[in-house]
Amino acid sequence: MELCWEKVKAGLSSALPPSTYSLWIKPLTFMGYQDNKLVLGCPNKFAYNWVTENYHKLIEEALHTGTGSTNIGVSLKILKQNRQNHSLPLPDPVPAQMPLPSIGAFNSNRGCCALKSDFTFERFIVGPSNEFAYSASSAMANGDPNHYQTLLMLAGTGLGKTHLAHAVGNCLRANSPNKRVLYITAEDFTNEMISALKQKRIEEFKTRYRKNCDVLLLEQVHFLSGKEKTQMELGYTLDALVNANRKVIFTSALPPKDIPQMSKELTSRLTCGLVSTINSPDRETRLKILSLKAHEKNIPLTEEITHFLADTLTRDVRQMESALTSLKAKAQLLKQKIDLDLAKEVASSLVSREKALSSIDIRDLVSKYYKVPPETITSRSRKKIHAFPRNICAYLSRRFTDETLQAIAKTINRSHSTVLYASELIEKEIKTDPKVRHQIEFLGDQISRMKF
Repeated sequence: MELCWEKVKAGLSSALPPSTYSLWIKPLTFMGYQDNKLVLGCPNKFAYNWVTENYHKLIEEALHTGTGSTNIGVSLKILKQNRQNHSLPLPDPVPAQMPLPSIGAFNSNRGCCALKSDFTFERFIVGPSNEFAYSASSAMANGDPNHYQTLLMLAGTGLGKTHLAHAVGNCLRANSPNKRVLYITAEDFTNEMISALKQKRIEEFKTRYRKNCDVLLLEQVHFLSGKEKTQMELGYTLDALVNANRKVIFTSALPPKDIPQMSKELTSRLTCGLVSTINSPDRETRLKILSLKAHEKNIPLTEEITHFLADTLTRDVRQMESALTSLKAKAQLLKQKIDLDLAKEVASSLVSREKALSSIDIRDLVSKYYKVPPETITSRSRKKIHAFPRNICAYLSRRFTDETLQAIAKTINRSHSTVLYASELIEKEIKTDPKVRHQIEFLGDQISRMKF
C-alpha cells in the first residue's frame, strides 16, 4: 500500500498547483493500512485540520482511481513530534505574521494563530445573507466612523465568519503595520491561560492581551461553554480593551445567551456592541461564489454547470469549494472533460449523505447499540444510563449529518444549546476515556457502512 500511496501522490502532484502539493500533500507520511483504510500522518494539528477540511475527499477519490476500488478509505492522524517542529510554513505570509501557538509552555512573546493571507475583503462575496456582517467588519477594519468597539458575528460552519475575521486582521496589518493585532481561537486562549497559570506567569498573559493589543480577533466563543475561569479572565480582558478604546471582534456558532454555562456577565460583554448573523447564501450569491472560486482554481465551468451546482449545493461555501476541487481533480486524473455529467457525479457524492442519513437514523442505531428504547433517549430522564446515549446521539448527529442544531435537538427532544453542550461532553470523554473512544469509533464505522 505504501507503493500505492506514492502513485497517488504522483497523480496529485500533477493535479494540484505545485505550492499546494508541496505544502499539504507532500508532507503526508504513510503509516500503514488498517480496517480498509490507508493511514496517513500529518506533521501537526494545523496541517491535520487543513487537510481534513480541504483535501481529504480529494485524496480518497485519487486513491479509488489508483486502486480501482471504492471500498478503501483514508484515515488521517497527527504524527508525534518535538514541539520545536510544530508548524508548517504558511503560503504568502502577512508581514510581521505571528506563528501558530504551541499548547506547551507559556511564552509571552509567542504570538497567536496565523492569519490566512487569502482571506481578504476583496475575495469575499457579498449577498443578502452576509451584507451586514461584511459592512460592519469592513467599517471596523477601515476606521469605524460610528466608534463601534465590538462586533459579534454569528454563523454556522462554512458561512464566512472566519473569512471576515481574517480579512479584518489582514486589512489592519496592511494599512496600519504598527497596529498590534492578535487573532486567536477561544480554545487556544484557554490553553494559553492555563499554561500561564501553571507557570505562575499569568501577569505576562494579562499584559499581552490587555495592554499589548490594539485589536483582538477571538474565534469560536462557543468553546468557552462551562469554562468559568476562562470566562472570568476574558471578561476582565474585554473591560480593559474597551476602556482603552481598543477593538474586539468575536465569532460564534451560537448566540451567547444560548451557549450552555455561559456567565451572564460575559454574555452581556459579548453583545454590548454590534451583533450580526450570517445565514446560508441565496442562489444568486452561490452563483457568484462558484464563479469566483472556479476562476481562481482555473476551472472552466459552463453556465449550465454553474447553475446546476448552485441549485444543488445549498449548504455552505465549503461544500461548493469541495465540489470544485473534486471536479478539477477528477477531470485531470481521469483525463475527462468537465461536463454536466461529471458535475452531477461529483455533486451526488456531496449531497447523497445529507439527504439519506438523518439524526433519526443515528438515534435508532444508538438505541440498538446501548439497548435502550428510542423513547428513552427522547425522555426527560437525566439518569446516566439514559443521558449518555442521548449525548452520543447528539455528537454523532453533528458529526455525520448536515442537519441544523434545531433539527438534531428535535430528534432527541432537547434544545439546540443542549445538543452543543452534549457534543462537547462527548468530545472531552473521547480524549480521556478509551472505552468511550472505542465505542465512538465502532458506531462511526457502522454509520459509514449504512446503506443510504
